[in-house]
Amino acid sequence: MGKEKVVNTTIKNEHSLGRRIWKSNVSYLMLLPFMLCFIIFTVLPVLASIVLSLTDFNMLETPGFIGIDNYVRLLQDDIFLIGFKNTMVLAFLCGPLSYIFSFFMAWVINEMPKGLRVFMTIVFYAPSVSANIYFIWTYLFSGDSYGIVNAALMQLGILREPVLWLTDPTYNLTIVIVVQLWLSLGVSFLSFIAGLQGVDASQYEAGAIDGIKNRFQELWYITIPNMKSMMLFGAVMAISSAFSCGAVSQDLTGGYQSVNYSTMTILNYITDFGSVRYEMGYACCVAVILFALMVLSKQLIFKLLKW
Repeated sequence: MGKEKVVNTTIKNEHSLGRRIWKSNVSYLMLLPFMLCFIIFTVLPVLASIVLSLTDFNMLETPGFIGIDNYVRLLQDDIFLIGFKNTMVLAFLCGPLSYIFSFFMAWVINEMPKGLRVFMTIVFYAPSVSANIYFIWTYLFSGDSYGIVNAALMQLGILREPVLWLTDPTYNLTIVIVVQLWLSLGVSFLSFIAGLQGVDASQYEAGAIDGIKNRFQELWYITIPNMKSMMLFGAVMAISSAFSCGAVSQDLTGGYQSVNYSTMTILNYITDFGSVRYEMGYACCVAVILFALMVLSKQLIFKLLKW
């Protein structure tokens, strides 16, 4: 009797699901283009990477199955461990710092008059989409006496000779962290501004009647609970951009070619093995590890925000 009941319940659920899909067929048809793109350009590449990570593939010959040999090689690869360490430093510094600073600045700017708020939003977001950012930072930290930072410090008497900021392992990772942090503020900041604008003003009036006395209490008891989805989105974007950092280190310091691999990240490592060495099986193995790290970080964010 118990098995028959389970079977009947399953059939009933399947029928009800099919009925719901049929009733909402227009909505599902509208979703179909996105779902096809998502499956083709996201789900299938991820599955292909997992499969190829178990092979020896040079993009010219048929992949040969080698099991977990790539993963064993990865654990013994000292250069990968350097990139892993740099990536984790970037993720755990840039991710939380950009998240907190973006939210704080969005909250401050949201309190400004409308015209000033629009102007400050553009000013704050513009650097993240600028095409000349690397040229600017390279010029700032140029290793000769014409670099702005070197020239300023030498005029102040702090330095006697120019410092090779972008090639010296003592400084270059710090500069990459600063630039990555600066670039990662834009998307989270914009989502926070949108969330703050969406909070119903009448809730603040009700809060004042209920005993809320200052802006910080408004922030904690009204603003943050009302923009939970935006805060989750901002957190995911912040940590994703931190884990996928590669362009900054590559363009400023050489990435994989940096001195002693001092600024190399996992993404630089993947690019080198996939696009230069054509060891696609090994590159996919590293990509799978990076993907797993990003998924685990997302789950951690969900738990921290109690989603």
